[in-house]
Amino acid sequence: MQTILSYGIGAKDLSLINDRCFACLPARDSLTIQAAIGGALELSLLMSSVENLVEYRPSDDEPFMNPRQRDYFRAKLNGWKEDILRESRETLDSLQEESTNHPDMADRASSESDRSLELRTRDRQRKLISKIDAAIKRIDDNTYGYCEETGEPIGLARLDARPIATLSLEAQEMHERHEKVYRDE
Repeated sequence: MQTILSYGIGAKDLSLINDRCFACLPARDSLTIQAAIGGALELSLLMSSVENLVEYRPSDDEPFMNPRQRDYFRAKLNGWKEDILRESRETLDSLQEESTNHPDMADRASSESDRSLELRTRDRQRKLISKIDAAIKRIDDNTYGYCEETGEPIGLARLDARPIATLSLEAQEMHERHEKVYRDE
């Protein structure tokens, strides 16, 4: 995991920032991180309260799906998507490197089984990316965070745990009960 050292910021505010913290930062704030060749990093922060921004969590005390919450969920979804795409590139690279022919049948079978499992996982993640893109589109349309069936707000805790949720907890439970009834018949 890449760690970015901060320069020119008091230790009280921020001493170390890891790359996952920045996934939570709204894109509109004046934050730039530039990686120079050779691994040297330049960090330029033009914000008044970095500590509050890094630790921001949506709260029920504020208006539902206000701009700050939308920015938070957009950044969370984009970070998740970037992680999936990075893992997919790593998988592709490893599959290309591992195209050796194993002389032992057991080794070959084990390798094929591992490869098949990895490809199924990547296929599931490919489908997840389309759900992430749909959630980002809903943020842009100002429909994100509202249940598709009832129109009621989906709870912030549910959205934080599953940012691609389209149904409120109650609607999801009802949907699953309905699905189980028809599956059992």
